[in-house]
Formats: sequence, structure tokens, C-alpha cells
Amino acid sequence: MINKQDRKASRITRHRRIRRRVEGCSERPRLCVYRSNKHIYAQIIDDSAAATLVAASTLDVDLKKDAPKSWNVESARAVGELIAKRAKEKGIEQVVFDRGGYIYHGRVAAVAEAAREAGLDF
Repeated sequence: MINKQDRKASRITRHRRIRRRVEGCSERPRLCVYRSNKHIYAQIIDDSAAATLVAASTLDVDLKKDAPKSWNVESARAVGELIAKRAKEKGIEQVVFDRGGYIYHGRVAAVAEAAREAGLDF
């Protein structure tokens, strides 16, 4: 039986394997997604400067009042739209998607699809 520590270690291993290939630069920063049991977080990171350019999560005040549940796909979709809107305000058009070791399904896919629909190119 796989316990919680083994599952987490496997995700971190997958994430490191992905990060060997995916790197954000100032022209095309990295859109990183982290998923917990209750919330979802998205950041746009410039790896060359080691700086977070834009961030959004279900803990944001803008999203917290609208969505009663922070762990469903609709909330993840709202985070994707919010991160794309904030990126557009900063002048970011293109990003590289980093799924963080999670499978591209459910909440992670909802963030990516909503960000694409809101105008981010990846």
C-alpha cells in the first residue's frame, strides 16, 4: 500500500524531472501550479532572475468571496483566469507551463485551460 510520504516523494521526483526540461526566462516565464487538498496556487516565475512576477490562488480576496468552495474545478478555473488577467496587466503574453509533477487532469488542467482562454499563450 502506498502511503502519503511515498506519494509525495513520487510527485517531487516527477516535478524535478519536469524541471530539468522546463525553465522560464524573462521573455517566456514559467507558469507553475501547486495543488493542495483545499486550495490551488499559480505563479508566474522568471527563473533567470529567481523572482515571482505574478501570483494567484484560491486564498485571494477577489476569489474567496465569489466561490464558496476552494477545492473544486470551478475555483481552479477562476484562478487560471485571474493569473492570466494579472499577467496581461504586467505585459506577459507567453509562458511555459509547469504542472508541478501532477497529472494534467482535473484542477491542474482547469487552471491551464482557463489561462489559455483568457489570453496566455503556451
